[in-house]
Amino acid sequence: MLRLAPPGFERFLQSPQFVATFGGGEANVAVAVAGFGLPARYVTVLPPANPIVDAFIAEMRRFNVDPTHILRQKGRFGIYFVEPGANQRPSKVVYDRDHSAIALAKPGDIDWDKTFDGATWFHITGITPALSQSAADLAIESVKKATEKGLTVSCDLNYRKNLWKYGKSSQEVMSELFRYVDVGIANEEDCQKALGIQVDVDVHSGKLERDQYRKLAETVLESYPRLKSMAITLRESKSASHNGWSACLHDRKEFLLSRHYEITHIVDRVGGGDCFAGGLVYGLNALQSHQEALEFAVAASCLKHSIPGDFNRFTADEVHALIKGGGSGRVQR
Repeated sequence: MLRLAPPGFERFLQSPQFVATFGGGEANVAVAVAGFGLPARYVTVLPPANPIVDAFIAEMRRFNVDPTHILRQKGRFGIYFVEPGANQRPSKVVYDRDHSAIALAKPGDIDWDKTFDGATWFHITGITPALSQSAADLAIESVKKATEKGLTVSCDLNYRKNLWKYGKSSQEVMSELFRYVDVGIANEEDCQKALGIQVDVDVHSGKLERDQYRKLAETVLESYPRLKSMAITLRESKSASHNGWSACLHDRKEFLLSRHYEITHIVDRVGGGDCFAGGLVYGLNALQSHQEALEFAVAASCLKHSIPGDFNRFTADEVHALIKGGGSGRVQR
């Protein structure tokens, strides 16, 4: 998508300008994975003969993400507007995605055999199936095909209430799609809204009861027998500028908790969850233990909160430095 945001922490059109960058759930994850050093390709459906789309594809190449499996066909390029929050003013997002090429795409449009050739892992989010019935059908087709091809499937539920407008509820679609997932990623609200799995936690309280998250993870794992592990991010929203940040992971053997970070003076939290997902995919593929993978994902996402834009711009070495205690912010010379 094209991301349009007012400069700095201004409100929409406080100044008559927007800062234009690119972003989007799965694209953000691909950029993060590639930035950490693993090969990544991005598959979607985008409009033909469009210089903005050409610029996006060039941006993917700049981040070492393979864009050669992107399909070009009818539709428009999706846009979203984001107004960064500060202190007690929350961030706001406005979507402009109707009739986008991916919203118009349908099962059979993408050659999954070709797309998955040589791949071992497929990641999808709950944003794509929220766009339209045909996009939901295409998303379910993708996870079914990935499963048939023997790929590990990860899914970030990413519930977005402002997108589910075409008649199906998130629970109807995501409960089916999630049956094909090996590694689940969510926050507590995603589990409630997208899967209908309730937990006795006030998501707006700013305080987290970790025993409840163990129960939530266990309930999701019991409900979806294929799942090998379930990761849940734990965000304590004290204000738009100050969040506590951690996560847990249940791999059916043990319940793991990460280190907790106090993130103050947040620059941009949009894309932080995708950076967590990218960090987890990297960690589960490249690190020695599930605890290390979880710590890497949380630290990577923590760093992402410090830069504007959707995309992660940190290397694996920089993430490891934070894990080892290099979070003082001292100048490195």
